[in-house]
Amino acid sequence: MSDKKNSATRPVAFMWLWPFTVVLLIFSGIAYYSVAEHLQGITESPITLPVPLNEFPLEVGQWIGREIPIPVNVQRVAGNDDFLSRLYINEATNQWVNIYVAYTARPRTMMGHRPQVCYPAHGWIHDSTDHKMVISRLGLEIPCLLHRFHRPAPNYQEMLILNFYVVNGQLTDDESVFSGVGWRTPNIGGDPARYVAQVQVSSVLENSARSGVKDFTDLILDYFPNSDGTVKAAEQKR
Repeated sequence: MSDKKNSATRPVAFMWLWPFTVVLLIFSGIAYYSVAEHLQGITESPITLPVPLNEFPLEVGQWIGREIPIPVNVQRVAGNDDFLSRLYINEATNQWVNIYVAYTARPRTMMGHRPQVCYPAHGWIHDSTDHKMVISRLGLEIPCLLHRFHRPAPNYQEMLILNFYVVNGQLTDDESVFSGVGWRTPNIGGDPARYVAQVQVSSVLENSARSGVKDFTDLILDYFPNSDGTVKAAEQKR
């Protein structure tokens, strides 16, 4: 008789658990979406440099620069935290270079925005990529990738790019350095010293591009955290 009584009361006990289970699921869902929304806000907010790249000087030695605007939709796709895009002309040497610098404290986003990817996507044909070494004004060795592209006829045009990266203050031309799993985690702490910066110096002549890398790199590096997190441009500004 007692077994029948217990079996009859068991469903009643489970019925009382259902409301608590439903409430628990609702609150769990609310907590999950709150955390997810918070993390999304963090990962989508730009991580700013102590001194923004738009404060980079327009006059560097004999080079005189002007801004090259980048469309907002292109900026959105690139997903960089800061960037510099300028044309510099040196009338004394009859040279010109395009300087493009992209900074991201979310290194995983940089892999899809390399010259070998972006230029062919805009109609350029990739001819070759070679390793080069350029010495800066202050004697710094800069390992570069030299990319050569051309546009086909009837609008034939040639372009070459010297390209390198700054990874947490260290120079490299090896893109695999920041392609590992460890670099794909979000920068939740918003640390500007955990970053990848891409530097592209382009022109039609290799000598012009080399001059650009030689004359600009030391100053460009002043705007990024070095290996101990110090930003020279910020120290100079103070």
